[in-house]
Amino acid sequence: MSTDISMGNLPLTGASKPLGPVGKAGHVLDLCIRWSTELSAAALVVGEVVLLFANVFYRYALHDPLIWGDELATLLFIWLAMLGAVIALRRNEHMRLTTFIAHLPPSRRAFVDTFGSVIVIAFMLSLLSPAWEYVSEEWAITSAALEISNGFRVAALAIGLTLMLAISVARLMEQARALHFFVSAGIAAGVALALLTLKAEMVALGNWNLVIFFVAAVIFMIVIGVPIMAAFGLSTVAYLCTVTSTPMLVVMGRIDEGMSSLILLAIPLFVFLGALIEAMGMAQAMIRFLASLIGHFKGGLSYVLIGAIYLVSGISGSKAADMAAVAPALFPEMKARGEDENELVAMLSASGAMSETIPPSLVLITIGSVTGVSISALFTGGFMPAVVGAIAMIVVIWLKNRKRDLKEVERSRPREVGKAFLIALPALALPFVIRAAVVEGIATATEVASVGVAYTFVVGLTFYRSFEWRRLYPIIVSTASLSGAILIIIGCATAMAWALTQSGFSRQLTDLMSNAPGGATGFLLISAVAFVVLGSFLEGIPAIVLFGPLLFPVARTLGINEVQYAMVAIFAMGLGLFAPPFGVGFYAACAIAKVDPDGAMKRVWPYLGALAVALLVLVAVPWVSTGFLSAT
Repeated sequence: MSTDISMGNLPLTGASKPLGPVGKAGHVLDLCIRWSTELSAAALVVGEVVLLFANVFYRYALHDPLIWGDELATLLFIWLAMLGAVIALRRNEHMRLTTFIAHLPPSRRAFVDTFGSVIVIAFMLSLLSPAWEYVSEEWAITSAALEISNGFRVAALAIGLTLMLAISVARLMEQARALHFFVSAGIAAGVALALLTLKAEMVALGNWNLVIFFVAAVIFMIVIGVPIMAAFGLSTVAYLCTVTSTPMLVVMGRIDEGMSSLILLAIPLFVFLGALIEAMGMAQAMIRFLASLIGHFKGGLSYVLIGAIYLVSGISGSKAADMAAVAPALFPEMKARGEDENELVAMLSASGAMSETIPPSLVLITIGSVTGVSISALFTGGFMPAVVGAIAMIVVIWLKNRKRDLKEVERSRPREVGKAFLIALPALALPFVIRAAVVEGIATATEVASVGVAYTFVVGLTFYRSFEWRRLYPIIVSTASLSGAILIIIGCATAMAWALTQSGFSRQLTDLMSNAPGGATGFLLISAVAFVVLGSFLEGIPAIVLFGPLLFPVARTLGINEVQYAMVAIFAMGLGLFAPPFGVGFYAACAIAKVDPDGAMKRVWPYLGALAVALLVLVAVPWVSTGFLSAT
């Protein structure tokens, strides 16, 4: 997903029953954590936007850079990430797969939810002591510019884990049945005891441990709806404790390393920006212009849908934000013209896959962070792959609508088109403002979202005047929640990738993939298929954090341009993410449009087939991804 779509929001069943003393205590604890974390996280989001914009202003306008700006931004960022993760856990918004447990009978689902919560608690408990030890270790290190202890920064990890543990316990106290809890705790304790008892036998299994911990265990936890961050984290901890003598302090260091890269600060800022353009009315203005321009053609609003997703994706970087902005503005009129709602959701879902490479995609930012590929190059190379995908979808739309009669739809007069264009022009300029700020060196890829936020506020309040200030606080809290859910996955996936590297798997994978039949083309095809599968199960950001550092060196060895490889990987992951029956992006599109997935599932395949053809074009024609790099 792009790493921004929640995989489910299933609370523990039985929450509506009257609360006893234990349940009431859990409820009070939940409320205390809610208000303390949400208010703090909201302040941090605002603080980061102001700080990064101040960095740009002082450096570019006053030629007097804030030498302490990046240090303070990094310190605040890890606190924002961990508090956001706490909020996401309390709101059941962590990325998780609910495809399977959603079909369970209520009683069984209640037990599975309780068991999943126990697994999350086990993960938090395994890292709680190492997290506080990590704070103690880092306390002696002093930052260069601010001259304060690094312990203040990494304390966010310990406090965040403590609060997530408290939230999980409170949720069990409030909602779980006692029998379900004791059975779940017994199973978890039994598994832990078996691993400790059979440690010598497990070590003797060699590489089969990788299959047990990183394939079987991870898949099992994901299938039963455990948040991906806990599935990654607990499997890593269990592997290291069972098969190696690695101290858990190292795991905390790897999680910190994965979450603390300053480039990742672009994630919450672009999530915030994506929500703002919808709230300010800018997305609607762009859609109205496109509708006036091409809405009278056969299937015209379908073309508008593709164009709107392309434009909005160039601003928000978040697929959930893109779909949520476009669907409410277009679907009522499309239904009035006789479009089937299942067809609409199929197009919406496929357009999400088509637009994954459009900058400032959160996956682009993540892939640059974990592989060292230039963010500017990725931003430049991301436009054309999406154009190829859009053309492929347009062909399908044309074939479906070429014999359709739309006599009742009148063509907009040139004056109406011109008026719609002038109204939309400030919004249409935003992607170009973002792009120019990076290319001209005004702002870094991390800072540019703050420029976009400032531009959106000025333009939205001046020209569109539809913003309701009461929406601002929920938008900021949701930004923290989604960002925390993404960033803690990156941290846990970084720890897992490190464990895989230490096991020797990285070298073995490199040797295997380097000798793939067909040379570079064969490697690209195998990678495309692999990332489609990974996108279906893991979502984009976790998959790229886990496998990017392993596969990108192989691509470089084979002479594949790293930007082309990034585009193939991202496009393939997007295809898997929005492909049923496992792709969670497809279900997110259904949820946004409030449509039953069963009907839409039958309509999405022609569009996904067209995108598969587009993926083959990306593999066969490097120019699509790299043709404009020389211009940067």
